Amino acid sequence: MAPKGVSRLIRVTDGVIGPVEPKKKTVKAKTRADYPGVSAAHLDIAEVYASPKLAGPPLCDELIALMQHTFTEEEASIARHIGPRARETAQSVAAAAHRPVEEVRPVLERLANEKCVLLAFGSGENRFYANLPLAAGTFEMVLMRTSMETLTDWHRRFCELFAALYETGFGVDYWGKRPPSVKYLPMGQVIQSHPAAYPSDKLEEIFDRYDSFGVTLCQCRIVEEMVGRGCGKPKEVCMALGISADRLIQAGKFRRIEKKEALEIKAEAEVQGLVTWITSLDPKLGGSSCSCCGDCCHMMRIISEFNVPGIIAPPHFMPCFDPTECTHCGKCALACPMGAITVDTRNKSLQHDPRRCIGCAQCAVACTPFKAVVMEAVPGVEDFKQDRSRGLTA
Repeated sequence: MAPKGVSRLIRVTDGVIGPVEPKKKTVKAKTRADYPGVSAAHLDIAEVYASPKLAGPPLCDELIALMQHTFTEEEASIARHIGPRARETAQSVAAAAHRPVEEVRPVLERLANEKCVLLAFGSGENRFYANLPLAAGTFEMVLMRTSMETLTDWHRRFCELFAALYETGFGVDYWGKRPPSVKYLPMGQVIQSHPAAYPSDKLEEIFDRYDSFGVTLCQCRIVEEMVGRGCGKPKEVCMALGISADRLIQAGKFRRIEKKEALEIKAEAEVQGLVTWITSLDPKLGGSSCSCCGDCCHMMRIISEFNVPGIIAPPHFMPCFDPTECTHCGKCALACPMGAITVDTRNKSLQHDPRRCIGCAQCAVACTPFKAVVMEAVPGVEDFKQDRSRGLTA
């Protein structure tokens, strides 16, 4: 068991500090015939979200429970006519449902604007509705908010059911196959003056590309708090940048801040042991950033909990350990949010797993006053750029 304040995904056993055993995929695929008591509408909407096009789980108990909670039978009977990756108007949904558009449109608007489980854009006859993947997509949109006080019992139950589905490990089938979409940044105090650092390694220089900034509560941390596993670290750390910020602020999901406050929030997050990721998109398209821990963040838990390749870009920096300075105290292993370091404090050995490392430099900061850990540039890793056809590359 890890000491208080250390990640629940780190264990200390007989003087050995390292990651817990990886969690196995436990999702059990079923068929419609296994659910005779579930409405056809709920089974249909579950099959929409189970589609590989939405990186969905198979039809399973956890997905059915989430769908029954998220959609009333009436809502499901309408939303099921929006296929995965499709976009439909109220008129086209009404035609497919054989219902008057006057009955269908209010339901679609409620799902888009109140429950936030559908994406809506456009206006009039050119207003379209679309499904999003459960993660990333629906989960984030449902929980984006600037205050915990706006969460209802419905949201609490949504959190519980989503957490149960995530923990089946259904995403193992997809996580390692997606192109990298985020990059974790080395801690500012370590990288700011590093001669090998690129502009894309430095948060302030990344933020210089944008004119608008918005902040909201971290949705992953909301879920973990709702299910009784809150880490106690700051939640108001999730940011939207540029045009993305403007849209989400207008929708009431983010509050507007200036760049100075954005950097202050990120600096405090680092002090609290959080690490920051960035989607370094074209400023014309907007971007996003959050500050995470290995216990709560669903992207980090792909590696820290399930030990499978995720959607994280290869790091530009990796820790280098000096055996002549290392005392094998284990501070670096306790600080690592990914469980990438194992230290045997009794037999004086250290192992670093580069496959789990995100280059955040938490280990280097923790190694005080010995400074046995330094961050070194990884040869051959280029500046962090966006390829709009493939996602993000390092």
